Amino acid sequence: MGTGENEQALRKIADLSRLISIVFLVVHFYYSFYALFHTYGLHSGITDRILAQISHTGLFDSFVTAKVACLIFLVISLLGVKGRKDEKMGYARPLKYMLTGLTLFFGSVLLEYIQNSAFVYAISYVLVTVAGYLFTLTAGVWLGRIIKDKLDNSDIFNRENETFPQEERLLENEYSVNLPAEYQLRKKKRRSWINIINPFRGLMVLGTPGAGKSYFVIRHVITQHLAKGFSMFVYDFKFDDLSRIAYNAWLKHRHLYAKECRFYLINFDDLTRSHRCNPLEPSSMTDITDAAESARTILMGLNREWIKKQGDFFVESPINFVTAIIWFLKKYRGGEFCTLPHVIELMQADYNDLFTLLRSEKEIEVLINPFVNAYLNDVMEQLEGQIASAKVAMARLSSPQLYYVLSGNDFTLDINNPEAPKVVCMGNNPQKIQIYGAVLSLYVTRLVKQVNKKGQLKSSLVFDEFPTLYLNNMDSLIATARSNKVATCLGIQDFSQLRKDYGREQADVIVNIVGNIISGQVTGDSAKQLSERFGKIMQRRQSLSINSNDTSVSHSRQLDSAIPQSRIATMSSGEFVGIVADEPDCPIELKAFHANIQNDHAALKKEVDEYKEIEPVRKLLPGQVQQNYLQIKQDIKDIIDSEMQRLMDDPSLTWMIIRK
Repeated sequence: MGTGENEQALRKIADLSRLISIVFLVVHFYYSFYALFHTYGLHSGITDRILAQISHTGLFDSFVTAKVACLIFLVISLLGVKGRKDEKMGYARPLKYMLTGLTLFFGSVLLEYIQNSAFVYAISYVLVTVAGYLFTLTAGVWLGRIIKDKLDNSDIFNRENETFPQEERLLENEYSVNLPAEYQLRKKKRRSWINIINPFRGLMVLGTPGAGKSYFVIRHVITQHLAKGFSMFVYDFKFDDLSRIAYNAWLKHRHLYAKECRFYLINFDDLTRSHRCNPLEPSSMTDITDAAESARTILMGLNREWIKKQGDFFVESPINFVTAIIWFLKKYRGGEFCTLPHVIELMQADYNDLFTLLRSEKEIEVLINPFVNAYLNDVMEQLEGQIASAKVAMARLSSPQLYYVLSGNDFTLDINNPEAPKVVCMGNNPQKIQIYGAVLSLYVTRLVKQVNKKGQLKSSLVFDEFPTLYLNNMDSLIATARSNKVATCLGIQDFSQLRKDYGREQADVIVNIVGNIISGQVTGDSAKQLSERFGKIMQRRQSLSINSNDTSVSHSRQLDSAIPQSRIATMSSGEFVGIVADEPDCPIELKAFHANIQNDHAALKKEVDEYKEIEPVRKLLPGQVQQNYLQIKQDIKDIIDSEMQRLMDDPSLTWMIIRK
């Protein structure tokens, strides 16, 4: 049907129809005004005979039938016209011309009542009728240029095309976190649920500041896990935003625990609202590797650039030095003085006394020998390079407030102990992040070591602004703690933030090993990675082709990004995308989501207004903190004096004493 011969035949039929239409119009004029034509001699015998035959048909007796027949053939001719389509052409202009043309075409007969002269009437009638005919012809041609199947321009951002079905069932178990949401499927809003049924595979919450990480996600992780009997650790970067939520949720649900669950708080700014805890508690360090891990954590927390230089001589040497001091204090008198403040003070001791003490402990001899040999051989430049970086960094922690909190034993870090479950909140201060972050990193490292054991209670570790901490082997925790019922929730702003503080390799491992991801607005490489993780869906496509002969609108289907990078970068507060992990006994086919999490704002505001303030832990007497600070310094002096005296009193040990 699309051959050139058929198109040519169609064009000839259209031309013939239009010619018949014009002939009808001319004959109508001649028949209606025959007397006038006869008066001026515009007739012949042939035309008279033809006209006589035509008169017998009765077709031209009425102007209406003649003009209707003329229009019918005109319409037939227009049906075969395929002019160049105009994308801007609408119906308004052709319809105006059509209305004008038909009015003139049929209304020209009224001129008979206006003109007295037959000649003037005939000329006027012909001109007006022809004008109406031309207006109608023009309108018909323009109607043929209108594109009937236009592209749908109402969804210029392709939002409807990028929607996909999401999980609408509420799937709950004893560990799950369930967030009500609303999503769009084509042009309809539908209710859905974000079901984190296996939080032990790790949960990462991303979003730029103001995206709603804490308000829409993290607060529900805290409240729902406490309602289900989890022991919990909360790292509260902007104290006390999350701590108040955890404290009030604990007050509401503490009666649900089989054993009494207690609430503890670490806060270096307000010591009256802070418990005391020794992260180097000797009973929790079973061998020297625990001391090495603690030393690495505290020094990496104080010197973030070292994270990318692990293995370098001048990075590993200070770590070995601090490890030796920690282990010496752990072994000395059963660990009576094994605290971080005592470690800091002992580091500042004179080299003669310090190395003498450390040489007396056989288990750290291999660690301390390089430093002793460098000192005895007077290689002071190398020795200072090895030790000074540790001493300078650790000296920043020397403050009465930190010493007071770090030297007490109000609680231990085994938060998921079945006999003594705990909820522990540790607060940071964005203005003192460099100092507090390093100390809190040590707390977290020791806590994770004790939590990740078999036979303990289910526990939940919540980290707000996780990159401000340094937690060595975080990927191992997520990978191995699943079987021990340890759920981790990491709040970060952007993947690049994690890379900056942890290094690219370790950051990429953490990002890729997490099973559940919920992301608010993020940009750049983070948005690109997330878009690739969400995969592609089948989307409808339209294309418009216009040429001089024809116009075509084609529809197709093709795979394209389910959630493009640009969409993730322009999301509103409360709008989240992500993927959840499932379990063998509870499979989830629709794991990806793009929805607005639905918080009951009025109910949450009422709940927050009814929150109780965290009660003070103790009353501090004037000078009590300073006295503790001075006592620690005195303890180190007494240790040095007693050990030096012991070595001098034993002739078999005097060789250990270094005098230089």
